[in-house]
Amino acid sequence: MLNAGDTAWVLASAALVMLMTPGLAFFYGGMVRVKSVLNMLMMNFICLAIVSVLWVLYGFGESFSTDAFSGLIGNFSQAGFANTWGHLAGFATAATSTSPAVAWPGSDALPVIVFAMFQLMFAVITPALISGAIADRAKFWGWALFVVLWVTIVYFPVAHWVFSFDGFMGPDSAGGWIANKLKALDFAGGTAVHINAGAAGLALALVLGKRKGWPKDTGRPHNVPFVLLGAALLWFGWYGFNAGSALSAGDLAGVAFTNTTVATAAAVLGWLLVEQLRFGKPTTLGAASGAVAGLVAITPACGYVTPLGSIAIGVIAGALCALAISLKYKLGFDDSLDVVGVHLVGGLVGTLLIGFFGTTSVNSLGADGLFYGGGLGLLGRQAAAAFTVLAYSFVVTLILGFIIKAAGGFRVSTEDEVNGIDEAQHAESAYDFGQSVLGGHSGSGPAALAAASKDGAALEGSKA
Repeated sequence: MLNAGDTAWVLASAALVMLMTPGLAFFYGGMVRVKSVLNMLMMNFICLAIVSVLWVLYGFGESFSTDAFSGLIGNFSQAGFANTWGHLAGFATAATSTSPAVAWPGSDALPVIVFAMFQLMFAVITPALISGAIADRAKFWGWALFVVLWVTIVYFPVAHWVFSFDGFMGPDSAGGWIANKLKALDFAGGTAVHINAGAAGLALALVLGKRKGWPKDTGRPHNVPFVLLGAALLWFGWYGFNAGSALSAGDLAGVAFTNTTVATAAAVLGWLLVEQLRFGKPTTLGAASGAVAGLVAITPACGYVTPLGSIAIGVIAGALCALAISLKYKLGFDDSLDVVGVHLVGGLVGTLLIGFFGTTSVNSLGADGLFYGGGLGLLGRQAAAAFTVLAYSFVVTLILGFIIKAAGGFRVSTEDEVNGIDEAQHAESAYDFGQSVLGGHSGSGPAALAAASKDGAALEGSKA
């Protein structure tokens, strides 16, 4: 039967996850140069527009309709949001014999359209995460085209693999291979979201190449308070991401909420400790980045580990991600905002450590990891899921990136990069550092230029 409390919780969680995308925009926007902050914000914001429309047209059907071929892709029967309103999902609506042993949702049914909107927000933020890898040098419409192609060919199928469970959309519905055949554990998206986005970020960084002057000129963050604000908004929204993935307002949601909090806190400490030991000072940027690393790592594990296990995952992720961001200098790829070091590495850490810290004492529908007598089986399944998603995302993104680049639509010119990508791509600048002498107009772009030109002509006429 329908549970109104669970339905309200999932709707609220969807709203929290939606907030993560503008939060990410602030997080990334504060780290880029002053002349490219608007482009960074727009690269994130446009994902809300593009993916929301595609999700209704075919994305939800591609991801969650009953399986069409060997657990790889849905059959599109719910394209256009067909059979979403007025229908219920959940294992309470399916025959007991077809209900798989999975950790979510709760025992009650959930409106399909509510679940669809919750999952939409995951689909929105995943390509937005990739944008940080190519900051300061991507054409806006080239990026928009990439988002369309990438979510269609990469994210929607991978979401089917990881999130679509047999029996959830109805007694006869079949889902994806990772969830139902491999039976790897991913509570809220370590593979489908973070490893997926991190691998794609690495591929695009290689396709677009290095920024002008990198690595000697790395570009200082133009607004560190923005970075911390963005991290705080991400942390807040992440409760919807993780605790909301219980799909029920119960004990499991409380466990995920708790683990999200303490893992993130521990990761901040782990990152800052590495900074102190390596550089002699802890930084604000490091604290914000450590928080995001912890959030990433606990995402797949939050419904399967104890709070003590989540602290261990957070510390390990914070320290390893702090060390991993140096790899781009050693290996020579320009990952502008450390998408690889935080999301790819953090996603791998969290996904693999379930194989050590997972315990059925927290979630009877999970599995015991190595430290709880479970042997190496779970760790092997986790590794298979993680590296399959990594390889698929990397290879397909590389191909898509080279196609768009060959068409001349992906990287801005050197002149535009040096002079300012905001002005070149959007005819705007983020900040007004002084009013125009012509009538006191502020801002930039076509409207401001036209207003200034009009006032200038009037001024010349009065002189005559």
